[in-house]
Amino acid sequence: MKNKKLGAVILSVLSLCTVFFSSCSKKQNEAVEEKPVEEKKLILGFSQIGSESAWRTRNTQSIYEAAAENDIQIIFDDAQQKQENQLKAIRSFIVYQVDVIAFVPIVEDGWDNVLTEAKEAGIPVILVDRQINADPSLYAGFLGEDGLEEGRRAARFLLNKCQNRSGTIRIYEMSGTENSSVVRDRANGFREIIEAEPKFKIIHSEDGDFLRSRGKEIAERLISQTTKRDGLYFEGQKIDAVYSHNDSMTLGMLDSLENYGVSTKDTIIISVDAEQKSIDALTEGKLNCVVECNPNLGPMLMELVKQIAAGQTIPRITYNSETVFTENDDFSLYQPRGY
Repeated sequence: MKNKKLGAVILSVLSLCTVFFSSCSKKQNEAVEEKPVEEKKLILGFSQIGSESAWRTRNTQSIYEAAAENDIQIIFDDAQQKQENQLKAIRSFIVYQVDVIAFVPIVEDGWDNVLTEAKEAGIPVILVDRQINADPSLYAGFLGEDGLEEGRRAARFLLNKCQNRSGTIRIYEMSGTENSSVVRDRANGFREIIEAEPKFKIIHSEDGDFLRSRGKEIAERLISQTTKRDGLYFEGQKIDAVYSHNDSMTLGMLDSLENYGVSTKDTIIISVDAEQKSIDALTEGKLNCVVECNPNLGPMLMELVKQIAAGQTIPRITYNSETVFTENDDFSLYQPRGY
């Protein structure tokens, strides 16, 4: 009898243990099932052309900030102003199998082969800030500024400024990096407007490569052509207006003018970008007009990245919003630029 009672007790204990462990196992399984599955982070391979200006630095910061806000991982490459570095970077993004590639093309030509490789790998590409000469099917779209309109805005200010002036208006142009889309567009847009008025004449166009050092060199060369300090001269002709394709070159030119004591009170100076330092120069009377080129492309880029990663078609061209700052503004309304 004792053995039977003991056996019954053991069976009861075993049954309870079975129920207990079964219950624990069920709860563990439920816990595993209830745990949310983490979504895979989107990976963006981004190649920037360099850090040659405050504008470019802010452009990069904007993209980093927006990526963090959207939980998108960035693999970043600084091309240091060399196309060959960008080609290597894009190929490394392909090997890494990023979800999307975005890059700021230094020049317009020479991209077909690497973009074909990206297309064959199934990785969409977005152009940022500058456009290229390539088969449109090799990239998804472009995000950036409307360079043609920037050039037109600069020219419209000049026409309005000189509407009551007679005689030839001699213009000296400092252009940016040769063979880049933004240079072509800013030049063409400017010419499109001034060509309607025969009195406007571009007497020379010089490649300043978007660099402050080059703007300084160009100005020093002009200053050395004469002993006069009442303005800038080119081959004996007094320059009435300077059209500079970016603030870095403009600020470099202003450095030289100050160093050599050259007065430009009668010279109309127009710049493009709207960095804080150029806006400061505008309020100080050193510039007459600054056409904005907005570097804050990050939020818009991340939206395009998410859309394209989800299999959606993005617009072929997406322009950022931009404005114009002139000597006629109420400077008290200006807000800090942040770059």
